[in-house]
Amino acid sequence: MGTSNRNKAAIHEFFIRFLQQKEQYETRIASTYLEDIRKHIDADFSLNMTELHTIACIGEQEPINLTSIAERLNLSKGNTSKIAKKLLEAGWVRKAQLNDNKKEVYFRLTPVGKKLFAAHDELHTKEEQRMYEFLERYSEAELEIIKRLFEDLTEFYR
Repeated sequence: MGTSNRNKAAIHEFFIRFLQQKEQYETRIASTYLEDIRKHIDADFSLNMTELHTIACIGEQEPINLTSIAERLNLSKGNTSKIAKKLLEAGWVRKAQLNDNKKEVYFRLTPVGKKLFAAHDELHTKEEQRMYEFLERYSEAELEIIKRLFEDLTEFYR
């Protein structure tokens, strides 16, 4: 096996390991900050990262309809509908209608949903800062390569 193929194999192995660690990290982070939210509300709940991001999307764009949520999160409308139903039943979001459009359903956060949205926003700010600090170890040229890699990976897994 040539050097190029050994490097490709190593990159693949590191990528798989990265995905596994990312999943474990997200689970740990989600449970930690959801535990913090539980201290402020009287609810027993479990949410996955997609559901949390749905709450964030609604909080950032409210009022927002199902189609717009699906487009922003790159989810199917069917999957988005299931998530919205769960969030409605749990009391995180509520349905609303605009005065000028009684036909279309829009979503807004409930007061409890707003608390979760704020906690999620705080987590993202901390994670962004953590990433910036991590990336300080790379030169501008290396950052350009990393950026290109992630752009290409985004297209590859589309």
